[in-house]
Amino acid sequence: MEKIIGQEFGGERPLYRGHGLYLENVVIHAGESALKETGDITCVNCRFEGKYPLWECDGFVVRDSILTVGARSGLWYSRNGELYDTIIDAPKTFRRMDGIKMRKCWIPGGTETFWDCSRIDLEDCVVERADYMFMHCSGIKLSNVKLQGNYGFQYARDVEIHDSVINSKDSFWESENVVVYDSVINGEYLAWYGKNVKFVRCHITETQPLCYCEGLVMEDCTFGDDCDLAFEYSTVEATIKGHLKSIKNPRSGNILIDSVDEIIIDGNIKAPGDCVIKTREG
Repeated sequence: MEKIIGQEFGGERPLYRGHGLYLENVVIHAGESALKETGDITCVNCRFEGKYPLWECDGFVVRDSILTVGARSGLWYSRNGELYDTIIDAPKTFRRMDGIKMRKCWIPGGTETFWDCSRIDLEDCVVERADYMFMHCSGIKLSNVKLQGNYGFQYARDVEIHDSVINSKDSFWESENVVVYDSVINGEYLAWYGKNVKFVRCHITETQPLCYCEGLVMEDCTFGDDCDLAFEYSTVEATIKGHLKSIKNPRSGNILIDSVDEIIIDGNIKAPGDCVIKTREG
């Protein structure tokens, strides 16, 4: 493996088509496509300031490094990438990638990050300002992730989440095959039009959650005081702990809950309109 240590690069494609490179204490200044069409790349304590630094790269590891705001659209069309203890402050960082592993990373500027990607594995990460994250992605696994940004996971497929906090309005819209364990989800209009979405021991807040769903499952979940008008037009099997302000026009299934202020069944309910709602308090 060729070692490049303590050097600085800039301009157009300075390390184009390099393979088997080890970069340490390297700075990529303003420019474009520093490591385009590369493979078997290791970057340790590096700083990326130029656009498109790792496009079409097959196999890379990035440790203790930073992608600044200037390194926008940084990792597109690449495969089998791993990032550890790295800061990603650049928007639109991951697009059309296959195979992404991240551990103990911080993404302070995650706008439009992870689009059309597959096989994503994040653990012990913090993501901020991340509107439209995970759009059209598949094979997502998150563990102990804190995510702040609206419209997350729209049109996502095959998602598994553990012990995380998701602060995202309109999250999981039209998502499919999703299971979330022991997590907190804050944001109105949760999982509208979702298919085969499951929440286990989760806490959910804000208005009108879980409407227009098909195959929704909830096990031992709780709702915040601001939750109301839940389950409209959804097919649902749910066991809920605690209290909920209101349930409106669920389409079919079964709901068991400790208590609810109001159950709204009106002329707008959709067939078959036979959901059974029971409260533990009778």
